[in-house]
Amino acid sequence: MHRNFKAKIMVLALVSVCMLGAAARAECGDSTKLGTPLHSQSWQDSDAFRPGSLRKVSEGNDPIVGMWHVTFTAQGNELGPADGTPIDNSLVTWHSDGTELMNSGRAPQDGDFCMGVWKKTGKSTYKLNHFAWGGNDTANAPGGIGNPQGPTRFFEEITLSADGKHYAGTFTLDAYDTAGNQVAHIVGVIGATRITIHTTVADLL
Repeated sequence: MHRNFKAKIMVLALVSVCMLGAAARAECGDSTKLGTPLHSQSWQDSDAFRPGSLRKVSEGNDPIVGMWHVTFTAQGNELGPADGTPIDNSLVTWHSDGTELMNSGRAPQDGDFCMGVWKKTGKSTYKLNHFAWGGNDTANAPGGIGNPQGPTRFFEEITLSADGKHYAGTFTLDAYDTAGNQVAHIVGVIGATRITIHTTVADLL
């Protein structure tokens, strides 16, 4: 009798545990019990100047992303080139990861590829921090390769047009020798037109 009573108690305990476990599993798996439904999300670095800052990726790319034909023209220099002097004529790509690449109109041995990082500062406004890492002084060595040059920094502030096909703004150019001494300071204006699948060479000249 004593042995049968113990057996009954053990069976009841096991049944109770199983029922509680089933109830717990049912509630954990019931999405109606959760305040907010779960969805898969992807994330990326939202700020090229603050690595590790995360935000939810919006659908599609930022409007600035793409390929552009960009001109740089001197304006407002007291000691530098006169207003209207062409400084560069380039092809530029703005990437969705916050980086930028420019193929300059300068001679290849003079350092024609430059790279930068950009940040959106408003609804249609952006800042770009951009570096040409070096090259050779071809301007003073016609027909040859001159002495090595140091880096150049472009800092741009631009505004994208409402239709997304153009942008305009200002730039500051600071050039340095290989020892890091500043050798030039130029300011001016930027004009850019988006390159599309229909753009021809004639459109760029």
